[in-house]
Amino acid sequence: MGDSGVTNSPPGAPVAHGFPHVDTVRSAITALYRRLSADGVRTYATSLAPVDAAFTDEDDLHLGAQRVARSLVQHLRLPDARMIVGFRAMEHAASVELTAGPEYFIELNDRFRTHRRDIGAALAHEITHVLLHRLGLEFPGTRANEILTDTTTAYLGTGWLLLDAFREDATSRQKLGYLTPEEFGYVLAKRAFAFDEDPSPWFTSPQAYTAYTKGRQRALDDLRRPPLTAAGWAGRRRYAKDRRYAQDHPGTAPDPSVPYAFETGAEGLRVSFPCPTCHQRIRLPVQGRVSARCGLCRTRLECDT
Repeated sequence: MGDSGVTNSPPGAPVAHGFPHVDTVRSAITALYRRLSADGVRTYATSLAPVDAAFTDEDDLHLGAQRVARSLVQHLRLPDARMIVGFRAMEHAASVELTAGPEYFIELNDRFRTHRRDIGAALAHEITHVLLHRLGLEFPGTRANEILTDTTTAYLGTGWLLLDAFREDATSRQKLGYLTPEEFGYVLAKRAFAFDEDPSPWFTSPQAYTAYTKGRQRALDDLRRPPLTAAGWAGRRRYAKDRRYAQDHPGTAPDPSVPYAFETGAEGLRVSFPCPTCHQRIRLPVQGRVSARCGLCRTRLECDT
């Protein structure tokens, strides 16, 4: 396979915000659980520690980069993968040649020679490419595949580095990766809810923390949608109205503006909706309050169908 690289917004270039890729992000989380299993994902329940990615101007450039790369390899459980890190002038922030291994050659943009605090972020994305290559997990198309890589990096505990590399002030802007800052925050918050982990103390960038809080709010919204019992009054009221309509008009096409859909079968009315953790769709009979467990990520869900 050829190069896979992490993008880097040129200094001063506008940074995209919001959640334009959220559907692909959710599909990536589902794909990750399907490929690794719930138990496999839980082996990454502890994030990479900030000390393992720390890089100062006093560190030797090449030895320091190799040290951080080894920490990332160990965290991502690639024990027989050896990363050889070099620097050169290039358009992207970094790239890796995906081969059979066990040696992988990562090239970092020359600017990291003097911006060493972000070397861990660039390496995290590239080494996740290696992990996904070995897992045989990819999405069609470059953009979707890069979103899968960013999402996996964040969900498996090293992507907080990519969000922390986002900085914006009056004179310059920098962002690494294909996800927007808020989308990185969204994935990190989904991870935080799944593993009871708070990444916010690790952010050194004020803009990264702000993006995380916005992403966290979007992730909280996933936990408060009907038929989950945590849904708010307005959502419950809309759900009840849609349920009555589905009962009176069987076979009606689902409304794409809501996350749930009703279907009528031999056993009566059923509702399907995405699991708020892994986004695999769950189907339940419409019969009032019920406790369910997602068959993919095994999250227990309290519902009122």
